[in-house]
Amino acid sequence: MSLFDSVWEIFTYDLGIDLGTANTMVYLRGEGIVVSEPSVVAIDKRSKLVLAVGQQAREMIGRTPANIVAVRPLKDGVISDFDTTQAMIHHFINSAHKNYVKGFKIPKPRVVVGVPSSVTEVERQAVIDAAKTAGARDVFIVEESMAAAIGVGLPIEEASGSMIVDIGGGTTGIAVLSLGDIVVDNTVRIAGDEMNQDVVNYVRDKYNILIGERTAEDVKIEIGSASPMKEEKEITLQGRDLLTGLPKSIKFSSTEVREAIMVSLGQITEAVKDAIEDTPPELLKDIYNDGIHVAGGGALIKGLDEFWMEELNIPVKIVDDPLSAVARGTASMLDHIDLLEKVQKSWEELI
Repeated sequence: MSLFDSVWEIFTYDLGIDLGTANTMVYLRGEGIVVSEPSVVAIDKRSKLVLAVGQQAREMIGRTPANIVAVRPLKDGVISDFDTTQAMIHHFINSAHKNYVKGFKIPKPRVVVGVPSSVTEVERQAVIDAAKTAGARDVFIVEESMAAAIGVGLPIEEASGSMIVDIGGGTTGIAVLSLGDIVVDNTVRIAGDEMNQDVVNYVRDKYNILIGERTAEDVKIEIGSASPMKEEKEITLQGRDLLTGLPKSIKFSSTEVREAIMVSLGQITEAVKDAIEDTPPELLKDIYNDGIHVAGGGALIKGLDEFWMEELNIPVKIVDDPLSAVARGTASMLDHIDLLEKVQKSWEELI
């Protein structure tokens, strides 16, 4: 490392970013998680100005006047609205990175961004362009499954098999890793968002009531589960009666939420089974011994480990702090820039 690079690192705080469909987390090197907010942007349609980003913008969903729209600029883990994503990344980088110290501008940070392994070259380049336009000096793209595995401390560089399932908002990354690489990858674009929509559909079909996706997500988090609970719960759910057009309240149980989300959860389970079937026998033996590690927001669904242990006949472990696994992994990779450059070059050659 040159003297210039050494001095640069003293004044630069590099960032690891989990750019998620539902939430974005930013890990500041040397500090830890400094940003954890919904991936939502509120925009004035007339002036095209960004009015709010993150939690403040999420609170506007479904409550804005006609000229203001609250949008999620990522769909299925990839950029669907470049300009809005750029504005969101810019906001999060500025929130995480102090621009000035004693009157001197801090050099632009290096940024590692976790993306689903299913992204195309165009989608991957869109992430790089958005991050650079938002103020990054160098941008490295890593697969979320790899980042999550590193973030939770799996021995991925050893000659043994490790399995990670990362259930995000737009995608579920399912991977078996060994010797520092992904041996089996079965990423599917079914995750938390689809479960929210399952709840919306269930309430509409059974009760003729329309609720918003934000309400559905809140219900899923509060009383959702994958396995029967020792004490089932019930909440009051409010929505619009599709027959009368008027507000209506119903009692909605955790049993019903479980029945609703099982539509998408069943598809994810089948994808995990497919990955297991594709795993070489020697690595599968390691997974049987060490278990499947589950990360991401979906890992917080109550009883998911019990449900999968029964379905898959393999030990299942919900990792510590599953929400930050990818962000922690991207930050860890900042300590191995040479390796990152090598991995990125290899990825570019494969595409």
